[in-house]
Amino acid sequence: MKVTIGHLYPDLFNLYGDSGNVQCMKKRLVWRGMEAEVLPLGAGEEIDFGKLDILVWGGGSDRGQALAVDYLNRIQPDFKQYVEDGGVVLAVCGAFQLLGKYYKAGEEIIKGLDILDIYTERCDQRLVGNIVLESPLSDTPVVGFENHAGRTVIGDCTPFGKVLYGRGNTGDGGYEGVVYKNVIGTYLHGPLLPKNPQICDWFLKKALERRYGGDAALTELSDEPELRANRNMVKRLGCDKK
Repeated sequence: MKVTIGHLYPDLFNLYGDSGNVQCMKKRLVWRGMEAEVLPLGAGEEIDFGKLDILVWGGGSDRGQALAVDYLNRIQPDFKQYVEDGGVVLAVCGAFQLLGKYYKAGEEIIKGLDILDIYTERCDQRLVGNIVLESPLSDTPVVGFENHAGRTVIGDCTPFGKVLYGRGNTGDGGYEGVVYKNVIGTYLHGPLLPKNPQICDWFLKKALERRYGGDAALTELSDEPELRANRNMVKRLGCDKK
């Protein structure tokens, strides 16, 4: 079996080590004896979404978002169709914001892809620090690092998880991220997936099921180092008592 991972605009959205999410997906496929192809999708390139099993889109600056708008407008119809057809997407921070209707930064409004019924407005105070979630997609707490000035309102959409420690989408410590079909949008950096192997496998399983049909059973891996790091953070932040 082969899984093709598209890395969207790594030249513009390359902050906070989010490229590690791509490497984590690739490694966990190779460790299971599967083939993994990574396609860097540079700004302005034509994208054949039919070739992609997973699309990973990392965090970027406000400037990177503004520069990407024209490119995003060109791919919006195909991107939206990919999502509606069950395409698998991880969108982090700035990418998460651009999946929505708009990102408002002062008087400037950056148009989003309008794929998700969400929107973001920038505030003066940045939300920076470790974050821990309780998510139905993982048996263990989801850990990461948030660093964002945006406040993302997801309305009736399903959140990625409930915040146990940290600030989340709007700074009130309620919920974080969004899940829509096979899409996860989140503010969690770190990168996210090496610290949360169950979330990485969620993406891989969805991609395999979409490409090959049936219920994809993933071979179990020894995740003790990853889970130990996860447990240490959860304990250090006092979330093991919640």
